[in-house]
Amino acid sequence: MTKHEIEIAPDSALLVIDVQQGFDDASFWGPRNNPAAEDNISALMDAWHAAGRPVVQVRHASLSPGSVLAADHPGHAFKDFVEKRRYESLMITKHVNSAFYGTPDLASWLTARGIGQVVVTGIQTNMCVETTARMAGNLGYDVLVPLDATHTFDLAGPAGLSLTADELATATAVNLQGGGFARVVTTAQLLSASGPRLTA
Repeated sequence: MTKHEIEIAPDSALLVIDVQQGFDDASFWGPRNNPAAEDNISALMDAWHAAGRPVVQVRHASLSPGSVLAADHPGHAFKDFVEKRRYESLMITKHVNSAFYGTPDLASWLTARGIGQVVVTGIQTNMCVETTARMAGNLGYDVLVPLDATHTFDLAGPAGLSLTADELATATAVNLQGGGFARVVTTAQLLSASGPRLTA
């Protein structure tokens, strides 16, 4: 295998981060990018399920007043396409950006199963996806991030600075791969490299 080829481990875990209905509220979040994100996440979830690989679904329960992701808000619910693909997935609830600071404990679950590779998808690219991928890299996992199976929103920063969602996604790609945290790939690359089905 060359450094440009992708090998998917038989027990590679697909992390589906915060694909929740609250992110459909454009009045709360503003303009988003990558309208293909949901279709790509669906395709990866189907491929992982068909191969018998583990899927982990993560849901954010915001503690911020008025958040559309608060546990008592309708937006806390998974988007329909994720909800109908729950299967036997591990379900994690978190209150911060990293899925490694949730309940139940993701690292303990991965360690107990000897899983060394994670594929990180979901919302938002530059927030919970990037934070989870960075922490996974720090913890020694082989991390793959299909950027086209994520999306984010335009964001304002200090002193009048702002970046579009596409600019933020590009920065995430550079941060993750340039910084050695993860390999940034595409959904098509993962699907073509998904390898053989697991057998009982």
